[in-house]
Amino acid sequence: STNAAFPPYEMTTDNGGFEGIDVEIADAIAKKLGLELVVDDMDFDSALLAVQQGKSDIVMAGVSVTDERKLVMQFSESYATGIQVVIVKEGSDVTMDNLGEKMIGAQRGTTGYIYASDTPENGGYGEDHVIAYDNGATAVQALLAGKVDCVIIDSAPAAEFVKANAGLTTLEGEWVTENYAIGCDKGNTALVNAINDVLAELINDGTVQTIVDKYITAE
Repeated sequence: STNAAFPPYEMTTDNGGFEGIDVEIADAIAKKLGLELVVDDMDFDSALLAVQQGKSDIVMAGVSVTDERKLVMQFSESYATGIQVVIVKEGSDVTMDNLGEKMIGAQRGTTGYIYASDTPENGGYGEDHVIAYDNGATAVQALLAGKVDCVIIDSAPAAEFVKANAGLTTLEGEWVTENYAIGCDKGNTALVNAINDVLAELINDGTVQTIVDKYITAE
């Protein structure tokens, strides 16, 4: 399961198919395991739940490993690093230091949303300061329309959104850095071990890097 609205990790193609870093890595893993990859596209929250409910074998959707998620699912070794950044309108007065005074847009269910909406005691800004959207693109539209002051999202999709929409930029620096991994149902150790073995091969032979380089060109 995935949420195919998170370029360049997963997105839909013009003919209704799926592409992206996660999609290609998942396909490479499936081929090595002699399995066929079937991609189910759904909301991010639902994608996480699908694995826990046995509807999907794996979830790959730029999923960050957190202690909370470890309670309900099992993760593979990390295959990529996710860096969250803040998108703002050019010339805006939003800084990394005054985010707590602003309205923030984020994608529902993502760690960006979870961290930002957490209480100030826990390093967040509180739920009153964060609006959840179904996907990153909708959050960016809200920013362009002036409904929020900034959007917290992964650096790779952020670069795509900034490139596609005039008048947007990202703040200097990283808001948070995390490790992405493949999520499986808790207790499905056999699958996690099989994925880890194959993932190690794909990382060592350069396949993973090649896939990442195809979608993320270093500026």
